[in-house]
Amino acid sequence: MNESVAIVSGGSRGLGLAIVRRLLELDYRVATFSRSRTPEIDQLSRQDGVRERFDYESLDAKDTNALTKFVERVSEHFGRIDVLVNNAAIAHDGVLAMATDEEIERMIDINLKASLVLAKECVRVMLVQQTGHIVNISSIIGQRGFSGLAAYAATKAGIDGMTRALARELGGRQIRVNAIAPGYLETEMSHGLSSDQHAQIVRRTPLGRLGRVDDIVPWLEFLLSDSSGFATGQVITVDGGATL
Repeated sequence: MNESVAIVSGGSRGLGLAIVRRLLELDYRVATFSRSRTPEIDQLSRQDGVRERFDYESLDAKDTNALTKFVERVSEHFGRIDVLVNNAAIAHDGVLAMATDEEIERMIDINLKASLVLAKECVRVMLVQQTGHIVNISSIIGQRGFSGLAAYAATKAGIDGMTRALARELGGRQIRVNAIAPGYLETEMSHGLSSDQHAQIVRRTPLGRLGRVDDIVPWLEFLLSDSSGFATGQVITVDGGATL
């Protein structure tokens, strides 16, 4: 039995749910949260052989106090924290001049500030263990930008900077920090794309399609494996060649 414990933020749908499912398949003990519970989470909670290793809580990633308490409860319940996957994120599409302050603040709070808070709390546990992995889910939008996503791009560029800085901070304690930057994925976050936007993205992608969660999860598995043991501070782009 794999005794490792993983925390995944935003694990109730899309890429986060795929990550949770794969880690459970690998016998991790997994704790996740999201703002609202989904039928998929209910199914996992009832599944034989899984429910003993799975913990879910409904909370808003904007609530930093709730995030801190969540990490404390996971550490007390499972006895350790080996992996943090900072996945939770939201996006508001629209030109910056028309964005509300509330929309901008919420993206910063959930996409960037929550990731920093979760990393801070998990690192305190990992430092005692002298080992751990942090994998941040970034985006090619943070590298190249995209019209109508200025605030979202700023948060993801911040995630990339956080990844590199933390890798330097924590490398001496055998805690590795990396990021995965997907291109546009066929998830709920891309359902708001217009047909013209969708066609434009596909046209500019050499592999000729949007990505799928199954294109991303194996990279996470690789980063958590011994095969990537000398990699830290890296932002791995998985986008079908869109940023070439």
